[in-house]
Amino acid sequence: MFSGAIDGYVLGSFVVYLAAMLLIGFLFSGKVSTLGDYYLGGRKMNKWVVALSAQASDMSGWLLMGLPGAVFAAGFCEAWIGLGLGIGTYLNWKIVAHRLRVYSHICGDSITIPDFIANRFRDRTGVARTVAALIILIFFTFYTASGFVSCAKLFSSTFNMDARWALWIGAAVVVSYTLLGGYMAVCWTDFIQGALMFAAIVLVPAIVIGNAGGFAEAVDQLNGISPYLQNLFTDARTGRACGFIGLMSSVAWGLGYFGMPHILVRFMSIDNPAEVKGSRRIAMTWVFISLGAAVMIGLVGHLFLKQRGMTLAQFGDDPEKIFIIMVNGLFNTGVCARILAGILLSAILAAIMSTADSQLLVSASAFSNDLYKVLFRKRASDRERVRVSRLAVAAVALAAALMASNDKGDFFKVVMKMVSFAWGGFGAAFGPLILLSLFWKRVNLAGAVAGMVTGAATCFVWKFILAERFAAAHPIFGLYELAPGFLFAMLVTVIVSLVTPAPSREILDEFEAADRTV
Repeated sequence: MFSGAIDGYVLGSFVVYLAAMLLIGFLFSGKVSTLGDYYLGGRKMNKWVVALSAQASDMSGWLLMGLPGAVFAAGFCEAWIGLGLGIGTYLNWKIVAHRLRVYSHICGDSITIPDFIANRFRDRTGVARTVAALIILIFFTFYTASGFVSCAKLFSSTFNMDARWALWIGAAVVVSYTLLGGYMAVCWTDFIQGALMFAAIVLVPAIVIGNAGGFAEAVDQLNGISPYLQNLFTDARTGRACGFIGLMSSVAWGLGYFGMPHILVRFMSIDNPAEVKGSRRIAMTWVFISLGAAVMIGLVGHLFLKQRGMTLAQFGDDPEKIFIIMVNGLFNTGVCARILAGILLSAILAAIMSTADSQLLVSASAFSNDLYKVLFRKRASDRERVRVSRLAVAAVALAAALMASNDKGDFFKVVMKMVSFAWGGFGAAFGPLILLSLFWKRVNLAGAVAGMVTGAATCFVWKFILAERFAAAHPIFGLYELAPGFLFAMLVTVIVSLVTPAPSREILDEFEAADRTV
């Protein structure tokens, strides 16, 4: 399980952090009595908790490992991903959050995204609800697996722990407090984790820049390492221009926000719709500073290694570990330094857990509320469905951990690859439908189902067939699968809705009532 000496101070920091997360789960376990409590916290979450919880659950280990690793490898040209995400975050809060909070309440007091889709279109057959739930279960398994891979990298790098043990330990902790406290536990732990992530991601690059003699000196030194590291349009690995397809792929990440179930449910849970504006300001401050700091970590990671006469090869040649390497190098002597290192490294665990817990809860709700009740036990009580949800949390976590332990091929070893695929799948399957459902009253059930299937299927086909076979000869197939998936899903939803019967008067009246309320 372990090899080599274990740093007791760092380990102690991890244990205290994990114990605190479990305590929060225990404290909230007695407050879960209904499905609304378990999935949405009774729609009583304040603006601060909603804002930081939404963004902490959004970013995951990707923020402290995936994005810095990509920037370290390719330079500033990867910052386009951050720009796309920043724009997408703002637009999601600006045009979706308030309207979804109001409409989901009016529309049968919907508590999950499949629930909202089914109620919005009066899906009495259960087909839309079932399709939506299956998409959530499939893509969240990939997404949660990426978190467990991040956890394995963190534990194996910090404690010389066998990666498989690290993976299972991380999964066990996340499952434990999600099982206990449901949505309220997840939101409050995400709030704490978001604050910890923010502190860590700002502090570490600031120290490296200070050691370099200030910002201007750091920029000069980076230019000395490579003239391409700080170029927005050049790949530092090759010295060649990123190209239009590469830039479009990076910016297209922003489209994913409109279809992220674990973020959208945060909007649905806020106590007062009028607080959405305040939450948006808090969230955007967190996002822009955090994304900027993550990019800086990737850049100044080169400075850190140069200052110490080191190379990435000494640490296994994995750029996604650069933040871990920097923390261990900056705080490597003295008791206080090692305790601080443990706290900062706990921020990576916080990033992983804050997303994995949300994903597990949404997956559980999709299974219990949208599959189990609809297909197997139509008269299942709320208490029974909460029990089934808890079993589903464990089952999805197990499937994700097994997927993450697959050591064949790079796809299951690189956090960025797994996150990008899951992100693209959700954005393409749900993004167009959520936007059309909120703003176009003519969209109907047939269009909704066709659009979801088209978006999800396009991502699989584009990623694993078209890109692998044809991208080398035809660069267009190297485009991030979210972009074509989103476009095709939007077109199919609109076309199918127009060529099939219009929604009933009841649905149109409800849409107009929600429109007036907003």
